[in-house]
Amino acid sequence: MASLQDTPAFPGPGLSTDQDLLLMQEGMMMRKVRSKNWKKLRHFRLQNDGMTVWHARQAGGRAKPTFSISDVERIRLGHDSELLRNLAEEFPLEQGFTIVFHGRRPNLDLIANSVEEAQSWMQGLQLLVDFVTNMDQQERLDQWLRDWFQRGDKNQDGRMSFQEVQRLLHLMNVEMDREYALSLFQAADVSQSDTLEGEEFVQFYKALTKRTEVQELFENFSSDGQKLTLLEFVDFLREEQKEQDRAPDLALELINRYEPSDSGRLRHVLSVDGFLSYLCSKDGSIFNPACLPIYQDMTQPMNHYFINSSHNTYLVADQLCGQSSIEGYIRALKRGCRCVEVDVWDGPSGEPVVYHGHTLTSRILFKDVLATVAQYAFQVTSDYPLILSLENHCTWEQQETMARYLTEILGEQLLSTTVNGMPLNQLPSPEQLRGKILLKGKKLTTLEEDIEEEENEELQPELEREQGSEVELDPFLEPEPEPELEPELEPGHEPEPESEPQEPSSRSKDKQEKVVKCPLSGLPICCQIMVQTPSFNPESLLLSKQIAKPILCPALSALVVYLKSVSFYSFTHSKEHYHFYEISSFSEAKAKNLIKEAGNEFVQHNAWQLSRVYPSGLRTDSSNYNPQELWIAGCQMVAMNMQTAGLAMDICDGLFRQNGGCGYVLKPDFLRDTQSSFHPHRPISPFQGKRLLVQVTVTYTCSPGMVSASTQLPSLCTSASGKTWGRRNLEAQSHTQIY
Repeated sequence: MASLQDTPAFPGPGLSTDQDLLLMQEGMMMRKVRSKNWKKLRHFRLQNDGMTVWHARQAGGRAKPTFSISDVERIRLGHDSELLRNLAEEFPLEQGFTIVFHGRRPNLDLIANSVEEAQSWMQGLQLLVDFVTNMDQQERLDQWLRDWFQRGDKNQDGRMSFQEVQRLLHLMNVEMDREYALSLFQAADVSQSDTLEGEEFVQFYKALTKRTEVQELFENFSSDGQKLTLLEFVDFLREEQKEQDRAPDLALELINRYEPSDSGRLRHVLSVDGFLSYLCSKDGSIFNPACLPIYQDMTQPMNHYFINSSHNTYLVADQLCGQSSIEGYIRALKRGCRCVEVDVWDGPSGEPVVYHGHTLTSRILFKDVLATVAQYAFQVTSDYPLILSLENHCTWEQQETMARYLTEILGEQLLSTTVNGMPLNQLPSPEQLRGKILLKGKKLTTLEEDIEEEENEELQPELEREQGSEVELDPFLEPEPEPELEPELEPGHEPEPESEPQEPSSRSKDKQEKVVKCPLSGLPICCQIMVQTPSFNPESLLLSKQIAKPILCPALSALVVYLKSVSFYSFTHSKEHYHFYEISSFSEAKAKNLIKEAGNEFVQHNAWQLSRVYPSGLRTDSSNYNPQELWIAGCQMVAMNMQTAGLAMDICDGLFRQNGGCGYVLKPDFLRDTQSSFHPHRPISPFQGKRLLVQVTVTYTCSPGMVSASTQLPSLCTSASGKTWGRRNLEAQSHTQIY
């Protein structure tokens, strides 16, 4: 019986003669780079199957799998690699390249011995990636099985012992009783060689993934238990899939697409294998295909949408000792994120840096972050507006540098003026802001003052033309006296460390913004000075006990247009003092308490103003909360630690998968109503929860795309006897009007 390794030298026609692939098959020494100090020579070689790459310490040495071509998402040039750019003085960037994988697997940075060798590997890998992308489902499944066989075949003898099978199950995160696994192994070992080869391994896989409940479902509609005729499949689509009128036409289309045998397609019947292929395909998904493209109204104010938001975007690990990397921004933007966080601190040589302040996380340059954002903001999933949530901890000088970088690097992408024709009572829509990057941060002035200034600037040239030389100033005219200002504060004053807005205290309610002049340049600068109650003597402001907040540079302030950050005190205070274009941030705990204590007020607040919620600082492992608890109150920007997988991120990905994955999902109408009576914790008619009865067929058929080298399968629901769940009726309490 043929081994799964006995496959053609290359999987597709024409590939066996490609010179780049032949060179890759010979193998070559390249440097594997993990950090600036970790660079190891390894021998990389494309295997005979043309679909897997292995590496060894030296040519001819003991090799082990590195990656499968099906794991590769893209290949980047050395210039696009943050890590390789740091090594530009040691190695030419043209000799380096980066392999980017699907899922959360870290990138692989390699440096070849010459530009020509690097080009051969990049071109060869891209050729194979393109080939895999065009595979049909059966080809993907076959290749997926070959990949797992090679990973499990530890001694590479082309056959798999039971010990190797157990190891493979562990790699696949399959929890299974040893005796049951052994029974499946022995049933598949028809040659009685105590090993699995070729088709035997395929049969073991089918037995491993066989689900009796799916077989029962198939047999319920099949007259002979072997196939579904066209009419039987139509009945299934109508009764189980609720396809109704389109079922007859759809049935024939699906048979032609998923039936693996030519004879089955000719006879218009669907085998069990074809039935399973359909169930595991996007056509068999519970997700409504009508919601895949952008289908929602995108012309409403921004605060009417849930916005896919990231927390500590620069981190690719935990927030205490994790690595800061521009890769965090690339991954977030590729996931459809439309709000990324940038924590900026003073760096050496006058260069602002991004990292999680007062921790051991590494640092990256602010300008590199902006360059990455400029490149990927609208390149991958969405051209709807991207928000930079700026946490500014820098001194005056480095804030000026930040403002210059924002203007120069982002260029026309950066929204620096208001949108023409917008009424002064609502935010622009995502449609109006397409292709624009918005800055969220502190601001010295109001939007109304900005608009007035813009209008004056437009009128000034016309006035000068009308008045001619009459507008010249009288050099002997005595200038009007300037108003008295608060005591000056040096622009080099060190800002207080504050990664997120702190929950307000009673004292913080007395803060007022004051504009003072920079003693060095005479330009107006801003600081927030803590003042006392009205009965307090103003002269005491000159005392050394005064408490000051960081200075805000006007150039940086001017780049904040619609998303002015303000502290939250109470919903009443927000109604009386704040504007529609201002935004408050809430800690996870604060937001949940507000939902519980004043849920209806929170809903009404979020109907006219944006809110951002961020995870608790106690989540040092960068874990996540359940975002749905915050969405149900209308909070638009529920920031997630996107580097951390889990149920919370699955829920987030699920919500934002719809509407073209553009990162904006329109809120339900009752969460957009400033007079809404909805309370998340005490819903009343018509918002009372309804009891839903959902019938779920629990299946688990492994298929390509479900697993990569960096992610493991969820544990199979398999008992010691190998029995699994069947069809189950699940009851759930849900507010059906929300989603």
